[in-house]
Amino acid sequence: MRSIGVEFGRRRKLGFPSESHRVLIYLDSVIVIYFVDGLAPFQSRAQTHLANLAASGALFAVSDLTSLECLVKPYRNNDAAIIAEFRAFMARSTTVRLPIDAAVYERATRIRANLNYKLADVLHLAAAVEGKCGRFLTHDLRLNRYTDIPIEVLP
Repeated sequence: MRSIGVEFGRRRKLGFPSESHRVLIYLDSVIVIYFVDGLAPFQSRAQTHLANLAASGALFAVSDLTSLECLVKPYRNNDAAIIAEFRAFMARSTTVRLPIDAAVYERATRIRANLNYKLADVLHLAAAVEGKCGRFLTHDLRLNRYTDIPIEVLP
C-alpha cells in the first residue's frame, strides 16, 4: 500500500493523469469482495468497472475496516489463496489505505445519528470524506441518502 503522492512524477512522464486530475474513489468492502471473490456476474461487473476507472487514472481508497470485512469469510474457511488475493488487491499501486482516526469517528457518529446507518457503513463513509475522496463506490442503494460525498452504485 502506498500513500498519495508517491510515483506521480514518474507516472506523469509515462502519460498518466497528473495528481491534480486523479480522483480518489473509496471502495465499499462489498466492491472489493465482488472483485476478488464474488459470484460471476458481480465479479465481472466489479472487475470491469474498476479496470475502467483505473484506466482513466483513478486511485482507490480502502481502510483497515475494509480488510477486516473482506478477510472474515476466507479466514473462517481457512482459504489461504483468497486471503492472499485480498491482500494483493489492497497492496496494489493504485490502492491507498486511509486511516480511521478520531476525525473519522466523530464524523461517523454524526452520520449514524442523522441517518441511522450501520456502524460499518458510517465508518466507511466518514473515512472517505475525511480522506478527501471524490466519490464512494458501493452496491448499497440505501447509502445514497448521505450527501457529503457523491455515492456511485456499481453499474
